[in-house]
Amino acid sequence: MMQRIKFMYRQFLREPLWFKLLISTTLLISIICSSSLFSDNEYYQSIAKLAAAIFFCTYGFKMRRNLQISVIFFAMAVLCFYLSWHNFELARL
Repeated sequence: MMQRIKFMYRQFLREPLWFKLLISTTLLISIICSSSLFSDNEYYQSIAKLAAAIFFCTYGFKMRRNLQISVIFFAMAVLCFYLSWHNFELARL
């Protein structure tokens, strides 16, 4: 397990700067907006899930050579897009 984590970390370091920024930013937005500090506002919850969906789409596209992993990432992205839309609709009511 530790070898896989090291492999993923080394692979992340070899990525272009735009990829590192996109992944880091979406992960940070997802964590911050889904925190208990923003739990009252459904718009923040929607933004957090949208950022997670972008994160999963990016990694799904990056891992497209491994079909099984790519499908899992894209399925997670679709689920996050649905949850984001659902939270957005709840916030509008």
